[in-house]
Amino acid sequence: MGRPDDGVLSGAGTLSQRDREVRDAVRAVVAESVAPAAAEVDARSRFPEAGYRALARAGLAGLLVPEAEGGSGDSTPAYVAAMEEIAAACASTSTVYMTQMHCAYPILLAGDEAQRRRFLPALCDGGAYGALAVTEAEAGSDVASLRTTARRDGDAYVLDGAKSFITTGDRADVVVVFATVDRDAGRDGITAFLVERGTPGFASGKVLGKLGMRGSSTAELFFEDCRIPAANRLGAEREGWELSMRSVVKSRLSAAAQGVGIARAAWERARDWAHARGLTRGSRGAAQDTQFALADMHARVSASRALLHDTAALVDASETDPVAAVAEAKLWCTDTAMAVATDAVDLLGEDGDLAEHAVERCLRDAKVTQIYDGTNQIQRLLIARELRPA
Repeated sequence: MGRPDDGVLSGAGTLSQRDREVRDAVRAVVAESVAPAAAEVDARSRFPEAGYRALARAGLAGLLVPEAEGGSGDSTPAYVAAMEEIAAACASTSTVYMTQMHCAYPILLAGDEAQRRRFLPALCDGGAYGALAVTEAEAGSDVASLRTTARRDGDAYVLDGAKSFITTGDRADVVVVFATVDRDAGRDGITAFLVERGTPGFASGKVLGKLGMRGSSTAELFFEDCRIPAANRLGAEREGWELSMRSVVKSRLSAAAQGVGIARAAWERARDWAHARGLTRGSRGAAQDTQFALADMHARVSASRALLHDTAALVDASETDPVAAVAEAKLWCTDTAMAVATDAVDLLGEDGDLAEHAVERCLRDAKVTQIYDGTNQIQRLLIARELRPA
């Protein structure tokens, strides 16, 4: 593969000097410890522990967590730039990486001092794996309809129910679980809890086979008379809905960054394949068709990266969460991943179906980014609400 696309034409200059330093540090670790194993991680559905731990050892796994809590206290633009680098090499590793942050972020937002001190450093340094458990069989993007219950019993809560499609759920040491204390109250009954592995009544199911992101494990979680201390409630009762909505700002930006990284990888691999075969030489005919296809793909990647960085900067600058702007970034960047990966497969022809060229992996990995962290149909609804006349 040729040199990484630095986004020279794409507005990457909006990153600060520190943001670029973080990106470059991540890029170096990825080149040494993530990219070489990516094909095997995918082919064998192997959890990318070595790659993730290399990032954690380098102090790059807790970017959004303040230094006092065990992280590095970096910006959201630095985080999405890091996510792009990881996803461009191995989308499975990027999913593990972002899930650590998706677990840490609600603890950072709503955790008390004891909870933050207990869980955040380990989530940042690779000492513990985390998961975020929202999705259920009948409650995917519609968080308000979840059915897992939490019943207060003295100095504890008892959880009953099941969660599905939980990333890193099979090995998480701590899971942020959203449950309801009052099913009739809808969103107003939702409450968040910290459930630790080994708690009686808490179990994970088998790891699910998937189209893409094969190295990132995904499992069902089961809670049956699962008794947890009241001290493990995250925030106040009935405030889980607001916490979940604040948390998805970061998770949707993670998916958007994955989209940019996957699209970039598909473009780079298609570019290198075409140049190696001399298919871009000349100024007319088939050569020009190939040049035009590569130019269109790069333009989409560049536009998506610019939107991603601008939205990440807006998140840090805004007093309230820019929900519609984040939805637009998630929608556009993940749709771009699917479109560019499809174009790359088409450009390679029969070679596009071969694992050795890795564009088919980009296509498989891209699909789920349009689905998780709120389907892109949900993102369209969120955007449309902002477009109504005053």
